[in-house]
Amino acid sequence: MIRFSLACPADHAFESWFQSGAAFDALLSAGHVNCPSCGSVEIRKSLMAPAVAPARKAAKPAGPGALSAPSDPREEALKALRREMETNSDYVGSSFALEARRIHDGDAPQRAIYGEAKLEDARKLLEDGVPVMPLPFLPARKAN
Repeated sequence: MIRFSLACPADHAFESWFQSGAAFDALLSAGHVNCPSCGSVEIRKSLMAPAVAPARKAAKPAGPGALSAPSDPREEALKALRREMETNSDYVGSSFALEARRIHDGDAPQRAIYGEAKLEDARKLLEDGVPVMPLPFLPARKAN
């Protein structure tokens, strides 16, 4: 995984993680990278220096699952959204597409769920009128 500092033409700065530099280039050329502030898909990499600490002075991790403090209101809003979703929804993992369809068809109790779905499965759900949307973060069970 690689983290890039990015910016849009309005100079909104943000960071995002990608599988590789080539993955970033492919997503960017397909119009799948956009500014979280204004939605622009005209994104450029910003100059960034790697955060490298000497081994003897390296900070110890804060523990499993520890996250850094949010640096701006948007990060705080995402953190609050995640808490709300995890508190009021059922995690169904990789069975998301199947369970969403069962709920939509009335074969399972109506409730809020979240999990993972393949892109083609999510498209089929949307084409069939099943209301789904991607999360702006990975579920906690999938985050490192």
